Amino acid sequence: MLAEQQVSGKWLAEKAGRTENTASRRVSNKVQPSLENLLEVADALEVDVRELLKPSKSK
Repeated sequence: MLAEQQVSGKWLAEKAGRTENTASRRVSNKVQPSLENLLEVADALEVDVRELLKPSKSK
């Protein structure tokens, strides 16, 4: 998502009010963000929060 938006993890961290380390861990799926944090990231990227989620099952 960050590459598609042509933004860095540092930019995202600043926009979402988080540290660069926290943003990096979330982007790499080392930790899972809360719903509130997902909404902050979606707002920063100007995308629907659903675009940040992957379906849990294939149809």
